[in-house]
Amino acid sequence: MQKAKAYAATSATSQLALTEIKRRDVTERDVQIEILFCGVCHSDIHQVRNEWSAMPTVYPIVPGHEIVGRVTGVGAAVKKFKTGDIVGVGCMVDSDRTCPYCKAGEEQCCPKVVLTYNGVDKHLGGVTYGGYCTSIVVDEHFVLKVPSHLNLAGVAPLLCAGITTYSPMRRWNVGKGKKVGIVGLGGLGHMGVKLAHAMGAHVVVITSSPGKKEDALRLGADEVVISKDKAQMEKHRGSFDFILDTIPTDHDINAYLNLLRVDGDLTLVGAAPSPLSVSPFALIFGRHCLSGSMIGGVAQTQELLDFCGKHNITADVEVIPIQKVNEAYERTLKSDVKYRFSIDMSSLKAN
Repeated sequence: MQKAKAYAATSATSQLALTEIKRRDVTERDVQIEILFCGVCHSDIHQVRNEWSAMPTVYPIVPGHEIVGRVTGVGAAVKKFKTGDIVGVGCMVDSDRTCPYCKAGEEQCCPKVVLTYNGVDKHLGGVTYGGYCTSIVVDEHFVLKVPSHLNLAGVAPLLCAGITTYSPMRRWNVGKGKKVGIVGLGGLGHMGVKLAHAMGAHVVVITSSPGKKEDALRLGADEVVISKDKAQMEKHRGSFDFILDTIPTDHDINAYLNLLRVDGDLTLVGAAPSPLSVSPFALIFGRHCLSGSMIGGVAQTQELLDFCGKHNITADVEVIPIQKVNEAYERTLKSDVKYRFSIDMSSLKAN
């Protein structure tokens, strides 16, 4: 058993603060990783503040599931990695490996999936601890190869924001000849724009903020629609093949469902904490589909990283020391970041 420095919250109202946690010793199939960067995800904030009733938080909680690091040790049976490799760890660190979902490469749907933090720790008991930490030990199956030429701080958010947007676009065959809408231009939305553009789709950003138009075009959007402008919204009515809704707060989803063409799909990836009101007619007319999506399996996450390596795609990040993480949470809630925070975990060694 090893000890590691980490930042943890002890209640829904406490700030993240320095602590020390235990990490298991490396078993034969484990990879030990020195964490270099960890992204700040909006779901980290929800979990730290116990805002998801379906996933109650166990305290103390060490958040972080967008992890990039360097391998510092491997078990005797590990074949894919060696000391010195640059690797990533996303939202999950284990599953049962035997259910139909695991066998199909959809580990994220496994009924016994173990989340990177606030999951059941079968090794040490209690719950798993995430990436706001100096190190982590993970089963080889859930460790990913990171393209070495990419900026590592910008790679970290790919492990959640990237795969969260990539997976549904692959499922709904986003590509050339498809008109794709990205609702919201935040941490998830900006990744959706970059990926859809690289896939060859006609990309339209739908935002309530006129000031985001220039940035949306810079990121790869072909058009920008201001959602508060009824004329602009009406112009695009019934024309989208696919819409990715990234808004994490309450909003009128029917306005976006009406933009779909016949048999078009709107996928929710923004996890609003309260229910959304859906008009049956927004679905019935046009045979519209409303779906949800969460991350992707291990193989698809590796596919995403390879795709990003090929197209030189990373998240737009502001790199911060761990000592500013509480400030980063408040700024995230105010959308005061372009577009994700990435924590330089070397700063934790200074504590």
